[in-house]
Amino acid sequence: MTTIPHPQRYLPHDVLSKYYACKLYRSGHSVRFVCRRYKISKASLMLWNKKFDGNKDSLRNTPHTPLSSHPNAHTPKEIKSIRDYMRRNPHISLPELYGKLRNHKAYRRHPASLYRCMRKLGYFKPATKKSSKYIPKPYHTPTRIGVKWQLDVKFVPTACYTGTAP
Repeated sequence: MTTIPHPQRYLPHDVLSKYYACKLYRSGHSVRFVCRRYKISKASLMLWNKKFDGNKDSLRNTPHTPLSSHPNAHTPKEIKSIRDYMRRNPHISLPELYGKLRNHKAYRRHPASLYRCMRKLGYFKPATKKSSKYIPKPYHTPTRIGVKWQLDVKFVPTACYTGTAP
C-alpha cells in the first residue's frame, strides 16, 4: 500500500478507478466487495455511482468555485473607490478612509468589512515575527552541594517506623 503524504486527507482516485468501481458495482457485485477491492468507503462508491452515467467524463472532478460573486460582496464600484483613495493617499489610516468613503461615496458597510476587503486587495499584510535562532549555552556543572543542586533528607520518627529499628 502506498503511503499518504501528510497534507492529503484522503487518497485521491483517478477517473479510471472510479469508472471500473462503478462498472463492477453495477454488474452485480456487492458493495463490500467493491469497497474492499478499490480501498474506498461506501459513501464514495455511492457518490460516484450517483454521478456515473456510463461515461468516464461524468466522474471527473469539477471545480467548486462559484461562478458568481456573493450578493453581499463589495461591488466593483466600491473596490474602485477604495483603490482610488489608497492610490492618492498611500498613508491614510483605516478610520480616516472609512470616514471619507461614508461621506463622499455613500459607503454603508461595517468597518471590519472594509478592513477585510483591503486585506484581500493586498494593502494590509500580516506582520512576520523575526525570531533569532536558538543558540545553546554551555551548562555549568556544579562541584559543591547547595550551589545548583540540593539533597533532601527525610526524617522518619521512631514512633511511625513499623519495621525493625536499626
